[in-house]
Amino acid sequence: MKKHILVLLFASITILLAAQPMPNCYRLYLSDKNNNSYSVNNPSAFLSERALAKRARFNIIITEQDLPVTPLYKQQIRNVNASIRLLAESKWMNTVTIYCPDSTRLPQILALPFVDSILPVASYDTTMMSAPLGPEIEIPQQASIVSNHDSVIPYNYGDGYQQIAIHNGHLLHNEGFRGDGMLIAVFDAGWNGVNEISVFSPLFDDGKLLGTRDLIPFRNNVFNGHSHGTLVTSTMCMMQEGELVGTAPEASYFFIRSEEPVSEQLIEEDFWAYAAEIADSIGADVINSSLGYCGFPDFPQGNFVYKQVDGVYSIASRAATILGQKGVVVCVSAGNEGSGEWYYIGHPADAFDILSVAAVGVDSAIAGFSSRGPSYDGRIKPDIASVGVNTACVYPYYDEAYWYYYGEANGTSLAGPVAAGLCACLWQALPAATSQQIMQFVRESGSCANNPNNEIGYGIPDFYAAYTHHTSTPSRNHFALEVFPNPCTSQLTITNGKLNIRAVQLFASNGIMIQQHHDFNSWQITIPMHNLNPGLYIGKVILQNGETQYFKVIKN
Repeated sequence: MKKHILVLLFASITILLAAQPMPNCYRLYLSDKNNNSYSVNNPSAFLSERALAKRARFNIIITEQDLPVTPLYKQQIRNVNASIRLLAESKWMNTVTIYCPDSTRLPQILALPFVDSILPVASYDTTMMSAPLGPEIEIPQQASIVSNHDSVIPYNYGDGYQQIAIHNGHLLHNEGFRGDGMLIAVFDAGWNGVNEISVFSPLFDDGKLLGTRDLIPFRNNVFNGHSHGTLVTSTMCMMQEGELVGTAPEASYFFIRSEEPVSEQLIEEDFWAYAAEIADSIGADVINSSLGYCGFPDFPQGNFVYKQVDGVYSIASRAATILGQKGVVVCVSAGNEGSGEWYYIGHPADAFDILSVAAVGVDSAIAGFSSRGPSYDGRIKPDIASVGVNTACVYPYYDEAYWYYYGEANGTSLAGPVAAGLCACLWQALPAATSQQIMQFVRESGSCANNPNNEIGYGIPDFYAAYTHHTSTPSRNHFALEVFPNPCTSQLTITNGKLNIRAVQLFASNGIMIQQHHDFNSWQITIPMHNLNPGLYIGKVILQNGETQYFKVIKN
């Protein structure tokens, strides 16, 4: 069977590449994860403490799918020839993506007993490949997120007001939910000047940029190479009152470059899948990807047709689906092909269990360029819409040093992060909800949720309505829980006049449980708070009938 696959591979290369670039990068599909030095019994070797806390909090089981690709297999692939380099990998798909400039080595690779098949994915300039790779991935054991929650004073949003107010996001902010304690991973092509421009300094001064990762093999600094990520991130993180306030100004961020700025090749879907797994491993709550693929002009043999916009064909789309199922709110821009020949969404906007985001103006009118649905298999796509016409953002420019100006930009690339930031704020407000529930709450709050369409999906979400609706349902407050004093200093009293309290758990804002009190059978209990650092905490109360309720408390 393998020999047959190899014949087909070389036949396709011979036919396709007569007038096309010769591949030198390949995706290897592996058969198993045998002989693996990693184990599901020791997940801290490949998942951060924050990620593990989230898995425990939402009962997300760690399986073999989560195990990294077998290290021994990667070494055996490298051993075939010294020129082979590993560029990306996917534990969820069990693939390895390699640079192999000598195609005569492919039969040796395919002959390895654990290699099932090989797919060409890119043709890279060999001079680029001589540049050093970025550092190997390092999973932080504790993604430190500092809570700065204090008294709530309404923002002066400046130019950002309309793109937030269309979602009633300012009302959510006024309740104190501004992204504090949430981690947003941003996938993009580069963040020119973010490390030098003064208006981004709060990311560094307040410890809100938790890390960066450059996946592109001939680049190793996400702050050079492209400005797209700078514009995108500014719509979320900016905190310049009177000028521009973003949708999640108190959130923490992690930047991952998965996009090669100067070419479009199939390998970028491999990098996207790799980025998704990194986001999962660090315990990200929300990801924004203002990236999408509907063709690869620099590697035409990787092109696909609308029939393959089904959420399954693309490795990036499959990774997005899995990411959304592992406790991450996934926001993906729908694409800008609505007025072009392609017209439809692409990959990974076609994924299941994510939010693909269309672009509208502040007048709620669909942008002509916004890619349309449905997915080929008939699902409503895009899922929601946000402001992607004349969206206020920060532009970097270089004149001996990086500087900036406030401007406007068009594209679903801007609509996606506006929505992603508010998703982080909503999840902060509803910490008991799962990622899937948060995404569904957002859909249900849409302006046309009762009659979704293939232009703006479920419509323009009302994030404040999503919050108020899901904090006032009988299932959550039927048994009146009271928590006082709030804010508190030394101790906290919890009462329930309907049912006795059985147990209480207290979580830090990053989801890690820090206190547990059980074996109660009383309508009123008191727990100590004097040893805790100031900040926001989430409490979980288990009542006599087994019902679970949650509360938020601020420790002074």
